[in-house]
Amino acid sequence: MMANMDMVSTANSSVIAIPVPSTDKLDRRVYFRALKTMISDDFSEPHSHIPSARIPPLAALRCFETAARLESFSRAADVLNLTHGAVSRAVRLIEDDLGVQLFDRRNRRVFLTETGRRLAQAVRQGFGLVEAAVRDIRAEARSPSLVISCEPTLLMRWLIPRLPEFQASHPDLAVHLVAGGGPVTLGQGIDLAIRRDDFHPPEGIEAVPLFHERIGPVCRADKVASFFDQAVAARAASLRADAVLLHTRTRPDAWTAWAKNTGLPVPPGRSQSFEHFYISLQAAVAGIGVAIGPWQLVRDDLDNGLLAAPLGFVDDGTRYNLLSPSPIGQQGPKASLRDWLLTAAR
Repeated sequence: MMANMDMVSTANSSVIAIPVPSTDKLDRRVYFRALKTMISDDFSEPHSHIPSARIPPLAALRCFETAARLESFSRAADVLNLTHGAVSRAVRLIEDDLGVQLFDRRNRRVFLTETGRRLAQAVRQGFGLVEAAVRDIRAEARSPSLVISCEPTLLMRWLIPRLPEFQASHPDLAVHLVAGGGPVTLGQGIDLAIRRDDFHPPEGIEAVPLFHERIGPVCRADKVASFFDQAVAARAASLRADAVLLHTRTRPDAWTAWAKNTGLPVPPGRSQSFEHFYISLQAAVAGIGVAIGPWQLVRDDLDNGLLAAPLGFVDDGTRYNLLSPSPIGQQGPKASLRDWLLTAAR
């Protein structure tokens, strides 16, 4: 006859009632078999293909780890809100399962054996990894996040310098930035994208206009006299015939587009080509030559007096859009980011 019940907490916070023999005369193996069956049913993996990796029940391992850390069954029972007997039996279950002694029991005290120390360390590390993963997942679930894909040059020279302002006003919204250009697949790890409209987005994609692209020749401020003739005809300045023109392979038509929209010729001077657009702008900052700079991408350097644009800027007929896989609406994280981007673009 079973006289009382021990309550064993499982990893998923459920509680299993384990019948406890009322007399020591009953076969203890019957009790252990019931304990092992009930706990194992809660944590079993019937479709596991790794039989060699079978481990003792997780609830029993939690009891063992706590008892090993405190070197006391009684204190472990208090921490786990269990009875002393439940902790002792859980440890004995593991010992019987492994066929080794994990504790030396002397004078109502328990001391870890060397084997017990090895297992305790492994169990502690395992539970630590699980707890860390659960903590991170819960934090991510509580805090909304957005993954934004943005063209690299715009990302580095315009978005990132302004992003702290957005984060200060939206501290609970995590923004993850991904550098990318051209067509983008939204909804597969990318929530929103910022792209120049030099390609046709797929049907159903919402495109929110952010700003028109305005371009113009820029150079280091103290190099203006080297690359521009001042006060020529009715213009404030013009490019010198021997000016070094900076080109980029990612925007090979930048100078042609500027000439088309201004009606000015491209000087037949020396030229130097770079792999990426942002490198050509950095070369202009270094004083190597004159680059075609979009106003949004060089506005900070103009304000700081690092770059100069003697001929000003002209609309090249393109614009940057915020792309979304569905209408953004007026509420939510996407709406907050969209509204901030529109303000920052002005």
